[in-house]
This record gives sequence, structure tokens and C-alpha cells, in this order.
Amino acid sequence: MTNQFLTIAHSGTHEFEIKKSKFIANVKRVNNEAEAKLFIEEISATHKKANHNCFAYLIGENDNIQRESDNGEPSGTAGVPILEVLKNNQLHDTIIVVTRYFGGIKLGAGGLIRAYSNSASQVIESVGIVEKLLQTQVVLTVAYSLNDKLQYYLKENGFQISKVDYGSEVKITTAALTSELENFKTNITNLLAGKVNIKTKDERYFEVPYHKQTKRRLTQNG
Repeated sequence: MTNQFLTIAHSGTHEFEIKKSKFIANVKRVNNEAEAKLFIEEISATHKKANHNCFAYLIGENDNIQRESDNGEPSGTAGVPILEVLKNNQLHDTIIVVTRYFGGIKLGAGGLIRAYSNSASQVIESVGIVEKLLQTQVVLTVAYSLNDKLQYYLKENGFQISKVDYGSEVKITTAALTSELENFKTNITNLLAGKVNIKTKDERYFEVPYHKQTKRRLTQNG
């Protein structure tokens, strides 16, 4: 299981026109190739009068499934540019279908490559990118005298506190990157001089907004 990867924040559509040709890009997350094919069929049915419904997608932990199609455009002018945009943005489990309604003016090979590439880039920009981080839920139990110190440390270091239970002791539920879990436990233990009970629970993916320009997540934890 991959500890972290990038994908789109949500599905979306973006449209622009160049030399009277209309380009409509649709993007969606997909978990497998069957979902990708169904999405292509849906878009093609919606735009059955369009001249072309070109697409590309990357699926799998190591992008082991990569497909692209020019759908009647000159070879290499549509599917490949869309696929390259997905790769350049390091997106996974994502499909883009770009529909073209021909406006009567030929764009040439270079123009088509730019148009399909721009269309794919713009739809990604419109929906945004998230980083999916594999995190493990952690319950930290401490005495009341250590509660403020622990909560301050967690908040200052970007760890989200999802729940606090006040009983005979304080139980704080948070989450840490699975890949950094042992370091997290060591840091907490050192911080509180061992006066803490640490219990790990389920692990799951948390989504964090991702800043494409700086190639970094906006917050440390989901």
C-alpha cells in the first residue's frame, strides 16, 4: 500500500474555445479500468455529436495501467498530450476525457497538441489536487496535568485532534503518518517523559490540499 500519492480533489469540467473549435475537458477519479471505460462511454454518449472524445488515464499503485486515445485526431496529437499532463502533475487513479467540437478551422499538429494539453491542464487546475496520506489513528492517554502540553505540541506540529475524552484521565485521538508512526510515538514519549499511554487503531487515507506550484502539501496532516 502506497503511503502517499496525488490525485484530483474532485470531478469537474472545463471548457474553452480556440479558432472556433470547442474543447470540453472532464476529469474524474477512478479505482480501476472498468470505471475508466464506463466514464469514457458516458462522456461519449453525452457528446455523441462531437467530432472527437479523446482520453488518457493512469490507474494503479505504480501507474501500471496507462491508456490514451486520439479518437480520430492525428496520431500523437491528443491522447499522449493529455497523458503527459497527468504524469507531469504526478496524478494517480485519474482519467481525463477531452471532447472536441470542430469549428471549421484546422489547428495543425502543433496546435492540436497545445489545445489538448492546455485543456487537460486547465481542468486539473479548476478542480485542484489533493495528497492522499496513509495515516494511523492514535489514542494518547495522559494525566490532566499534561493535557495542555500535549495538545499544544500536537497543534503546533500540525497534527489534527479529532476527539478529546475527559474521564479519570484525558484521552486525545489524533493521527500520524503510518510511515512516521514510530518517530511520532518516540517524540510523544520523550515530550511527556514516558507518562503517556499510546494506543494505535485503524489506518486510512486522509486527504490534504496540495499546492501544485511549490509541490508541497499545505498542512502536515489531514
